[in-house]
Amino acid sequence: MFRSEILAERMHDVIEAARAIVNEARISLQERGLELKAINSASVAMVSLRIDASAFELYQVTPGEIGIDLVRLEDALSSAGKSELVKMELLEDERKLKIRIGSLSYTLGLIDPGTLQREPKIPELDLPASVTIPGAELRRAIKASELVSDHVVLGVRDDVFYMDARGDVDTLSFTMPSSELLDMKPGEARSMFSLEYLSAMSRVFGRAPAVKLEIGIDYPLQISFWLNEAHVSYLLAPRIEEE
Repeated sequence: MFRSEILAERMHDVIEAARAIVNEARISLQERGLELKAINSASVAMVSLRIDASAFELYQVTPGEIGIDLVRLEDALSSAGKSELVKMELLEDERKLKIRIGSLSYTLGLIDPGTLQREPKIPELDLPASVTIPGAELRRAIKASELVSDHVVLGVRDDVFYMDARGDVDTLSFTMPSSELLDMKPGEARSMFSLEYLSAMSRVFGRAPAVKLEIGIDYPLQISFWLNEAHVSYLLAPRIEEE
């Protein structure tokens, strides 16, 4: 059993955050809230997110798991205004999710969770450096980097966070000292990452007031932030720099 009511903006944040990585996913229905963990088909990027039961206007659940097409769910939610209530009910016998938005009613067929990729185990990383930066500022730097390259180096040097993008002809450099960051843990860190994935993620975390980046040397990048009532964490594998 699953029945809920939630502001459309909150639910849209959750779906958009997951859609940056995957188009289909298992959603874990827990008494404490909804949880989702998924890895993309190339095993390069992971997403882990949760939205607590307290974020819902109504939340009734029998713990379980459903598989859903996130693209179709996002399409259904697109008709809702930010402050509208989205009402969802699981029709277990029909393996469908009923969604009501005002006078509109959708019924989405669910996916057998057993046919989807297993929920990944999120590794526990103890990375040497971290910075916390406004999401809009980080999004701006990523968009600028895309103008010159398809990859970017993120690192920490002394008390400065930096991003370097180098193309065949052009280069771009972004630096921010600790005095301008929201928070910082200095440490030796430098890794290269694909801008394709970072750009998709930044469309989500660009709206977050604070984004925490945890970085190492040729280690995955861990990105975590709150977006309204949803907590989101991304993990992105590094690209190996050519000698």
